Amino acid sequence: MLAAPSATAHTLPGMLPVAGSFWSDHRNVITAAVTVVAAFVLAQLVDRAVARRASRLTAVVGADLSPVASTRLRLVRRLLYATIVVLGVALALAQFAAVKRVATGVLASSAVLGLVVGFAARQTLANAVAGVLLAITQPIRIGDLVTFEEATGSVEDIRLTYTYIRTEDGTRVIVPNERLAQSTVQNHTIADPRVRVEVSVWIPPDADIVRAMGALRADGGVDVEVAEIERDAVRIAVATWAERPSDRRAIAAGLRASCLERLRTEGLSSGAGA
Repeated sequence: MLAAPSATAHTLPGMLPVAGSFWSDHRNVITAAVTVVAAFVLAQLVDRAVARRASRLTAVVGADLSPVASTRLRLVRRLLYATIVVLGVALALAQFAAVKRVATGVLASSAVLGLVVGFAARQTLANAVAGVLLAITQPIRIGDLVTFEEATGSVEDIRLTYTYIRTEDGTRVIVPNERLAQSTVQNHTIADPRVRVEVSVWIPPDADIVRAMGALRADGGVDVEVAEIERDAVRIAVATWAERPSDRRAIAAGLRASCLERLRTEGLSSGAGA
């Protein structure tokens, strides 16, 4: 007695043409998707490899990367990442015949397209070029204490198009790189990592200024000078140094409290400000 034919034997031959038809109909889409995914994976691997290499060098040297090296390393990592992703997307789009035809027409009229794209993306391109120049010339570095248009804070990050500055009150100021490259920026720590901390003490004009300045100098390690004379008050500047920009606010607060306490002990009324 003959056995009944297996269901698998009928199913597999029918599935192969379906699979082949699906592949032929969607081959470009699948290849493009795989290319994009591969580009992102490769970009992540390269970025991590560069970061690990920097970590090994830091361990060998036995010290953290300098602000100069840290700033340039971040730029290199982002440029590599962006380049790999852009190339991957370009290869993915090249899988489609329609895109190829458009690209051929674009190349034929590249001069016109260059003018159009350049005009449309002028601001973005200017910020990107300025970001590269900032990373190379380094008028500011990551960790520097800078003042830009009345905003003072530490440089948190320098990206291709924007620079992030963290102020003392925790506010983040985001500045386009083109404006940084074209404007004057005060860098308080580029020559000396220490930061000068200065507070103002106001006393009445008829107070004993010599005794007040002697009381303020009692702590030692501070510079005291008469900074300003007004009709109703005299401003005395008291200054010292902070080893790190992050200590500036705490040292200024402690210095104000110390100045007020010493003047009150001497019987001199005063006010203290930044």
